[in-house]
Amino acid sequence: MMNAKVPFGVAYFPVQGIHATRDYAFLLLDQFTLLAFGAALEPLRIANQLAQKPLYCTRTLSEGGAAVQSSSGVLLQVDGALDDLPPDTTLVVCAGAMNGTPATARTLARISRHLRFGGTVIGICTGAITLARAGVLTGKRFTLHWENQPAFRERFFGLTPTERKFEKDGKVLTSGGGAAATDLMMSLIGDDFGDDFVLMVADMCLHRADTVAGTTQRSSLGASIGCRNPSVVNAVKMMQANIEAPLSVDAIASLQAVSRRQLERLFKEHLGVSPGQCYRNLRLDHGRSLLLETDLAIREIALACGFAASDHFASLFRARFGTPPSKMLSLRRRDAVAA
Repeated sequence: MMNAKVPFGVAYFPVQGIHATRDYAFLLLDQFTLLAFGAALEPLRIANQLAQKPLYCTRTLSEGGAAVQSSSGVLLQVDGALDDLPPDTTLVVCAGAMNGTPATARTLARISRHLRFGGTVIGICTGAITLARAGVLTGKRFTLHWENQPAFRERFFGLTPTERKFEKDGKVLTSGGGAAATDLMMSLIGDDFGDDFVLMVADMCLHRADTVAGTTQRSSLGASIGCRNPSVVNAVKMMQANIEAPLSVDAIASLQAVSRRQLERLFKEHLGVSPGQCYRNLRLDHGRSLLLETDLAIREIALACGFAASDHFASLFRARFGTPPSKMLSLRRRDAVAA
């Protein structure tokens, strides 16, 4: 049964006219992220509170109806098991840590069926991985948390997520983790009840209303690396875009219209490392992500990071992270079995 919670609050914003209650079912998968789940759920509750009307009904589901453990270890009881839902119910797939147990084939079939029969499906945080496994992302614009995007691209060839906080493509909607789920829900509330109302909901959340999907998940590259020099920033962007088939430092310098020596001086001045070291670190960081979040063999990961020899990759990996990739792989597998 859907729960139309309408708590009393001091703040009030009247919603005029008669509106049908919107139903949302939150499917919590193993190791789901509490932050993203709460960020999606709470705006609906606040909307009801402000309007003092049941604008939104919600319920929580799991694959079999049992309690679900979040990525932070909190065990959450649910209202029931996932079953066929009415088409007017929006199904929100809440996922999180990549080492969680994947959704069953039965669950994937129900997600696909819900969309096929006219329902709306939302994937938050890493929910897009489950939607991809359900086969509903082909030809769709979608996103997921930036941390998991490199592994997603390796796992689902031909499906390319955007870097934006959320995407709305017909009846398939997706968002990154954390507050991005709030941004998506704000956008939906704004679609339902207008900009003035959603601004009040945002104020209640102490959140800046960002209801346009164009905002990227991460800070600008210049801000994240602490550098505004255009030659350095653009060079790092080129490195990030060419991980599997690395460019030479000479080629990067030429494309930035500077000499190699000048580029090396700029990197040392602004980042404290040479262009070659920066590039190598980016490739190794990418390798660590693939090692932890995919089933690729070490040789395959080395090739995906632009290293022709896996032993060379392993040596550099150990120097950067203090442990060989084989040991990190065994720890990942052990954790997966324990989960």
